Amino acid sequence: MYRAPVADIAFTLRKIAGLEDAIESGVLGDLSDDLVDAILQEAGRFASDEMAPLAEAGDRHGTPLADGVVTMPPGWKQLYADWIAGGWNALGGPEAFGGQDLPTMLSVATAEMWNASNMAFGLGPLLTMGAIEAIDKHGDDALKARYLEKLVSGEWMGTMNLTEPQAGSDLNALKTRAEPRGDGAYRIFGQKIYITYGEHDLTDNIVHLVLARLPDAPAGTRGISLFAVPKFLVGDDGALGARNDVFCSGVEHKLGIHGSPTCTMIYGDGKFGDEAGAIGWLVGEENRGLACMFTMMNNARLNVGIQGVAVADAAYQKALAYAGERAQGKAAGHDGKGMSPIIEHPDVQRNLLTMRALTEAARAICYACAHAIDMARAAGDADTARDWQERANLLTPVAKAFSTDIGCEVASIGVQVHGGMGYVEETGAARFMRDARIAPIYEGTNGIQAIDLVQRKLPLSGGRQVAGYIAELRAIAEDVSRSNREGFGRTGARLDQAVDDLDEATRWLSAAMADGRQQEALAGAQPYLRLFGLVAGTVYLAKGALLAEDDAPARTAMARFAAENLLGEASALRERVTEGADSLLAARAALTA
Repeated sequence: MYRAPVADIAFTLRKIAGLEDAIESGVLGDLSDDLVDAILQEAGRFASDEMAPLAEAGDRHGTPLADGVVTMPPGWKQLYADWIAGGWNALGGPEAFGGQDLPTMLSVATAEMWNASNMAFGLGPLLTMGAIEAIDKHGDDALKARYLEKLVSGEWMGTMNLTEPQAGSDLNALKTRAEPRGDGAYRIFGQKIYITYGEHDLTDNIVHLVLARLPDAPAGTRGISLFAVPKFLVGDDGALGARNDVFCSGVEHKLGIHGSPTCTMIYGDGKFGDEAGAIGWLVGEENRGLACMFTMMNNARLNVGIQGVAVADAAYQKALAYAGERAQGKAAGHDGKGMSPIIEHPDVQRNLLTMRALTEAARAICYACAHAIDMARAAGDADTARDWQERANLLTPVAKAFSTDIGCEVASIGVQVHGGMGYVEETGAARFMRDARIAPIYEGTNGIQAIDLVQRKLPLSGGRQVAGYIAELRAIAEDVSRSNREGFGRTGARLDQAVDDLDEATRWLSAAMADGRQQEALAGAQPYLRLFGLVAGTVYLAKGALLAEDDAPARTAMARFAAENLLGEASALRERVTEGADSLLAARAALTA
């Protein structure tokens, strides 16, 4: 059974990502170490004792739909009620509407625990938190007054409605339409698919944030607006009124996350109300909906990245426990009678260490991204805020894509450690692999994240943002080399080489983009993102080893393992970036042969 790794999470927050320095400097207000400890300990207890035991039931039960009503798995309604009673939904919400306004770092750290213990459950609140941020940042005062308090408390939940049958990653093809009603409201008509928690019985109301086009709107993404469309209309007194003309027409049968309802939503079918059209209210400005929705998506992308970390850690814990119990063969050097636990075999050790190293590397990247978001919000001047926001923007596609790729990779290794028992559902190892597979797909596929990193994030501040980040990684690598710690082995040299590889690949891509060689640059986008994540994550492991106290030997050994066993991939990735375009483009013909 999953146990939240509270000590590891706290260490990564404080020592690697920067929470300790931020608290000491006072930029996070009256946040204290004691409060951080209390939050993490109680979140760990709730995730381990309350959420994890219901994950398997959710996987088996699914989310059946009958007469437009989705029934959530047994025990989940009470679990959700207990979760919001604990104040967890309000953790990062705006204080003016009942939230605790705590740093993103704590929201992300607790989100790791929710998703590791029960990813299908943790998905719902993730969307609500994104809806809160979008309405709080872009909604007018009336919209905020009507919806935010109950969204922040968790009494109501929110969704994000982008995708349509013909419009997945390319929102230019979006067809859902909005017609002004004449009283400040709009009537929404259309179909949305793959809507997470679009219908359920956990809350009395669901507030859908829906992208749609107004009449005579400009073509393409410049003509998209965002609307808040509640399942039930809300009166001036805050009480629920009539059912809105929106309903769930189907729930997808998926590979994983079976306890999370993935819905097809119909707007304006005339099923409810006297007049067809789901009533909605504009969020932000007309034809500026995509900018509003990106507020939700950026929030969601980091939280999806932490889902990758979460499922990886859960898979690692299960594999480690199994390897200590399962006896097979006799390991080299085993002097006892009978078979050895498989954890004594070097191949299994390598698998387990790879799982842990990749998980900890991805965790550090996600927490560093959250730290940048917090520092941008807390900055006292515009230049500092812009610099930290650019750092967050740079790390967001890496946090999302690298971490979710790691989630799949680690979950797969976990099945391998279990052997044949991993391939059957009895052990639960297969569920992690099934659940993990969606994360590289939703909230912008990982291929899109790689394109975003190369096209939009490397040029930030004329390339100075990424250059400054690489310089920070280099400084940590140099500190490792200067430490002369015996346990580091060749870690320092391996880090130096890997940072050089990242620097060279970055310069090559930046030059290719500047020269107009976009196709060549994008051919290397995915290997570049992997290179970026692998180098940054391993450097962060080494930073943690340098700053560790009681567990310094273990962290040093983990950093050395990652540097000497995993980081060799960096040079090959750099070559794929700088030299792989010609062969890739030439091989296009083979796809039609």
